[in-house]
Amino acid sequence: MPTLSIRDLHVSVETDQGAKEILKGVNLDINSNETHAVMGPNGSGKSTLAYSLAGHPKYEVTAGTAELDGEDLLEMSVDERARAGLFLAMQYPVEVPGVTVTNFLRSAKTAIDGEAPKLRTWTKELNAAMEALRVDPSFAARNVNEGFSGGEKKRQEILQMELLKPKFAVLDETDSGLDVDALRVVSEGVNRAKQNTDVGILLITHYTRILQYIKPDHVHVFVDGRVAEEGGPELAERLENEGYDRFLSATA
Repeated sequence: MPTLSIRDLHVSVETDQGAKEILKGVNLDINSNETHAVMGPNGSGKSTLAYSLAGHPKYEVTAGTAELDGEDLLEMSVDERARAGLFLAMQYPVEVPGVTVTNFLRSAKTAIDGEAPKLRTWTKELNAAMEALRVDPSFAARNVNEGFSGGEKKRQEILQMELLKPKFAVLDETDSGLDVDALRVVSEGVNRAKQNTDVGILLITHYTRILQYIKPDHVHVFVDGRVAEEGGPELAERLENEGYDRFLSATA
C-alpha cells in the first residue's frame, strides 16, 4: 500500500527580518485511498506544508523527513516528485500563456508516464473527464488558466489530477472562491479520482463546507506550525461549532 510519511518536518522561509521557521515539527502518515483534512487558522503553516512537499524553492527544509513509498521525497527534484506520484493542486493556479490546455495536459501525462499516451485513447479520456467536471469543450483549445474564472481554474486543477492519476494529491484550499455548484462538481471529481485510482488525499481547508462532499478519514488541526490535535470527522464538526479559539488561546 503506497504511503506518504512525514516525520518531524521543520521548514523556514526567508523574510526581511531573516529566516523564519513556519513548520515546527510536523508528523503525518497518509495511506493510499485515505483522505486527510488539514485545518487551521491563517498563518498556521498549512500551505507551507503543501509547497514544501512539492519542492517550492522558497521553502527550506531544515530538519525532518518526508518519504513516499520509502523513497526520500526531499532529495528529489520537483519533476522527480511528480513522477514518483505526488500532485499539488494550487490555491492560486497560475496562467500559462501560449500553452493550450490540451498540449499542457498531454505533455504532463507524457512526462509522468515516460511515454506519450495513445492519441485516440487520450482524447476519449480527456473528453470524458472534461464532461464529468462540466468543463466547456472549447476550454481544451484555450491557454492554461488564461481568462479563467476562479472556479474554472479549480476545475482545471482537478482535471489534471484525474488524468495524471497520482498516488498522493495535496489539495491546497481547492474550495476557496467556489460557489456551491462549483464546489459540488469539484468535490465529485476528487471523489471520482479516489474511487478509480485509490489516490491518497491531503485536503487543506479553512472550512468544513467541502467536507460535506469529501468525507475525511482523519482530521488534523494545524496551529503555529504543528499538529495541535487529530481525530476523525467528528473533529471537523467540533471546529465548525467552536472555531479555533481554544487552540489560539493555548499558544498566546
